[in-house]
Amino acid sequence: MTAMKSVQTEKHGILVLDYGSQYTLLIARRLRELGVYAEVHDPARLMHEVLDLDHLPFKPIGVILSGGPDSVGEKGARLMPRWVTPAAVPVLGICYGLQLLAHVHGGRVRAAAKREYGRSHVRLSPGAESHPLMRSVPRDSVAWMSHGDDVEQLPEGWVQIALTEGGVLAAASHVSKPWYGLQFHPEVEHTEAGRQILENFALNICRARPDWTAGTMVEEAIQKVQQDVGPHGRVLVACSGGVDSTVLAAVVEKALGPDRVTAVFCDTGLMRKDEVAWVSDALRGMGLRDVRVISAREKFMKALSGVIDPEEKRRRIGRLFIELFEAFATEDKKHAASLGLHGFSHLGQGTLYPDVIESAGHGAGAKVIKTHHNVGGLPDRLALKLCEPFRFLFKDEVRAIGRALGLAPELVDRHPFPGPGLAVRIPGEVTPERVAILQEADSVFINALRKSGLYPKVWQAFAVLLPVQTVGVMGDNRTYENVVALRAVTSTDGMTAEAGELPFEFLTTVAREIVQNVRGVNRVVYDITSKPPATIEWE
Repeated sequence: MTAMKSVQTEKHGILVLDYGSQYTLLIARRLRELGVYAEVHDPARLMHEVLDLDHLPFKPIGVILSGGPDSVGEKGARLMPRWVTPAAVPVLGICYGLQLLAHVHGGRVRAAAKREYGRSHVRLSPGAESHPLMRSVPRDSVAWMSHGDDVEQLPEGWVQIALTEGGVLAAASHVSKPWYGLQFHPEVEHTEAGRQILENFALNICRARPDWTAGTMVEEAIQKVQQDVGPHGRVLVACSGGVDSTVLAAVVEKALGPDRVTAVFCDTGLMRKDEVAWVSDALRGMGLRDVRVISAREKFMKALSGVIDPEEKRRRIGRLFIELFEAFATEDKKHAASLGLHGFSHLGQGTLYPDVIESAGHGAGAKVIKTHHNVGGLPDRLALKLCEPFRFLFKDEVRAIGRALGLAPELVDRHPFPGPGLAVRIPGEVTPERVAILQEADSVFINALRKSGLYPKVWQAFAVLLPVQTVGVMGDNRTYENVVALRAVTSTDGMTAEAGELPFEFLTTVAREIVQNVRGVNRVVYDITSKPPATIEWE
């Protein structure tokens, strides 16, 4: 197959420097929604570089400094790379980023008399309606605040362009240089004019081309596979039946051809009800010639025996996955050699950008929320090289690639499913009996969502089997059985989420059906917690 022309050196985008905000990844996400490519990077790793960084896969035409938990004057506070403001590109500071810009240029930042967190009313200063950052922004709007410090005095050459209702500086800019700052978070959906402000910065001020499209993503993913794997490599694609690995298999097949890709589905015993047969049929239905199933239920149950800590569950599952795939690759290599063919050179994984960030594998302020098995469960020495063309993509971008490749909606639009499977939906010890109970309860819930037309209206839905037993009454007899929690959330990217507002009548019907039909369950509850403070999954 002829290699595609490289587009990496031609790609422009916005560089987001991560100072530790929980919303940093959302900045990149919102920019990509506008069709503008963006990546998050650690400012500490770029302190002594110049802006035209040869090792970046794009040319920065603008820089955004994220929010963060530091105070600019304190020892150990994260710094701004010295090339940022001398560079001839626009700079936007958000929250801590604004305070950092002010501090570096001689302004004064103070500890706020009252910490602002949540919704706040912001009013533009007189004449600011025509400011390039505020065009088409209402004079009064709601914005999302999250800060303990604020800018008490702007540096020389800076002007105020908005205030909060409490008189705190909300937005400012330099009078002649393309430097801008916001005390609030435009990337958060609660900020009413946030999208417009980011659009003004990216498209009008930075002059970005909105050319980050599904077609571009497909082209780059295919090119990435071809570059990583080379002209003779073969890829073992680890398939779970989820959106990411399914689309990955399609991309690898398109990039390398059907003879150099094998889709391998590992039956861990931790999948959804009837998942093994469904996934196998779906992969073959996509046109993949070589689809294999590894039967490993007993091995996974043995590995998880007695394990309660969720991080340890993820680590053990990740290690066992790799061991099984490596063993499969070793056997295949022997068979291929007997036929004069090459063995597997790469392991294909559907790792996404949020997986990397939440596993603290990227960015300055990343904290380990949970170890993604693709990221944190891999051994230090892996026999196969990794093929991860989606490592800098979000899930809805992967869905867009799948649609562009013509995959069926039932494959592309499936709800996310965690790599460790039901093991992280069973807090406490995982046993075959508990898995069987959860599979049945989850099946009832998901089937009911599909029948009622509610499935596509939520981002993700599932059941959790709690390590709790409660007293109940069935047929005039006392029971002491398990509790199932139902979870459904709405989201655009999985980084933040709200509880799905499912009809009460629907929930009571599902609860009744679970209790009546799933032996071992006598109580059902519904999780209404948002992310943050909770995560979407329970473990």
